Amino acid sequence: MQRRNTRTLLVAALLLSAALSATSATASSVTERGERFDRVVEGNGQRYTLLGSGVFRYMIWTAYAGAYYQLEGEREPQPLSDVPRRLELAYFHEIAAEDFAEATEKTLSDSLTLYEFNQVKENLEQLNQQYRDVVPGDRYLLSWDGEQLRLALNGETLYEDNSAEFASAMFGIWLGERPLGEDFRDALLGLN
Repeated sequence: MQRRNTRTLLVAALLLSAALSATSATASSVTERGERFDRVVEGNGQRYTLLGSGVFRYMIWTAYAGAYYQLEGEREPQPLSDVPRRLELAYFHEIAAEDFAEATEKTLSDSLTLYEFNQVKENLEQLNQQYRDVVPGDRYLLSWDGEQLRLALNGETLYEDNSAEFASAMFGIWLGERPLGEDFRDALLGLN
C-alpha cells in the first residue's frame, strides 16, 4: 500500500512539473498560426518586449505572421518615433525579391507625401536592391536600435542605414496611419 501511494505521488509530481514547464514555455512566447515569437528578445545590446502579434491576410491568402517589439520599459506603442523597435515577419508563402521591392515602393509612395517620398527615395532604392526571395518559414526582421535601421533575413543583415525618417517610413508600412492592414496593425500594437 505504501509503495502504491509513493508511486501515485511521484506520478502526480511529474505531471505537475510537466504542466508548470508547459505554462512557463507558453508564458515566454506567443504563437500565431504555428509561428512562435518570444515575448522578450535581445538584439544589438538591447532588450525588447513584445507589444503584440497577429496574422496578415491578403485577399484570400494568409500571408504571414508578425510580432512587434519595443525597447524594454516602453509599453506605450510608439512605432513611428525614435524609440528602438523591431518588427518580425514569418512568411507562409514564397515571395520573390522583386515583389517585395515593388510592394515597398508602391506602399511608401501611396502613404507618404511627395516631399516625404523624395526624402527617402535614395534609401528605398538601396534597400530594394537587398531583398531576397523567401520561402515558407523564412523571417524578415526590420529593426531600429535608435541609431541604425536594419533589415535581416533569417538572422543575416542585408541592409543598414542611419536615417530615422526612413526607419519611420518603413515601420509605417505596417504600423502607420495608413497601414497595409488596420486589423494587423492593431494586433501588432496590442490594441485588440
